Amino acid sequence: MNQALLTRLFKTIEGDKSTPLIKVAYSIIEDEKKKGHLNLADRLNAILKINTENFDSQEFKKVLKPIKSNVIKIPLDRRYQLPLATHIEHDFLRREMVLSKSVESKIIRIEKEHLARERLKHHGLKSRKKILFYGSSGCGKSMAAEKIAWDLGLPFYKVRFDTIISSYLGESAANLQKLFQSAEDFPCVLLLDEFDIIGKQRGSNSKDVGEIHRIVNILLGLLEEYDGEGILIATTNLEGSLDDALFRRFDDFIELPRPSEAEIAILLEQSLSALRLNKNIDLGNYAKKLLGMSYAIVVKIATDAAKKTIINSHNEISAQDLDSAFEENKVINR
Repeated sequence: MNQALLTRLFKTIEGDKSTPLIKVAYSIIEDEKKKGHLNLADRLNAILKINTENFDSQEFKKVLKPIKSNVIKIPLDRRYQLPLATHIEHDFLRREMVLSKSVESKIIRIEKEHLARERLKHHGLKSRKKILFYGSSGCGKSMAAEKIAWDLGLPFYKVRFDTIISSYLGESAANLQKLFQSAEDFPCVLLLDEFDIIGKQRGSNSKDVGEIHRIVNILLGLLEEYDGEGILIATTNLEGSLDDALFRRFDDFIELPRPSEAEIAILLEQSLSALRLNKNIDLGNYAKKLLGMSYAIVVKIATDAAKKTIINSHNEISAQDLDSAFEENKVINR
């Protein structure tokens, strides 16, 4: 993207400074400075400053409204006329996450490349648009996909594998083809959650090897040929179970690990912020105790402790509430 086009793009970006899109825009400015384009960086910064100062949060919500009405026509399966994907409204997307700096930087890279996709194309390069998130259950893979959609202002769709996978020979592959075709020219984030359902290794189950082989072959072709305007994001807890040939079709592989002690402490603090903590509670010590647990379990422990406090009409969360919630939930952590 040349300087004139980049300037025009920045004139369309509005919102308050806490908006994720504005943060990405400032990251682009920093990149231009590093390239030595100081005049351009100053000009873009001035445009962004005016747009953020003259724009309140209510106006920003109005700007997002057209995104909701600009929705893809979701294809239906032939036999039961059920939708092959579910649209999640922009306001309901989960986007507040505690991430390691490494994972956060990789997500920002995806967002920046999407915004600069025309500029990359001008130089014969392609933005990352086929992403695989892998890691333990409850570590934010699906939420990260929703965050990307929120940050970029893109419509979000979650594939319904219960509808796509048919017991009738050949229909599963046809459903996949229809879904990919509908998303080809539509800027959106398409989530293929628990991707290993259809992407597992060929030959891993002797009972369905024929049909699975056909589905994986169709997926190979669809992923290889996909060059749409949106971003495809697949998630799996079992990256080792994916077919090797399918695994290589993705542009990026990002592991979402279990949280560190520091990240657990932040997550506990955020999750318990609505109530007062007993002054003797040290969240750092609890973070050590919870190390190895997933993000989802940490949040559940904090939520359960808060519920105990409210139900018992206590004025503050006690160590006993947290300890009890920990004991109840540690057995379900995997």
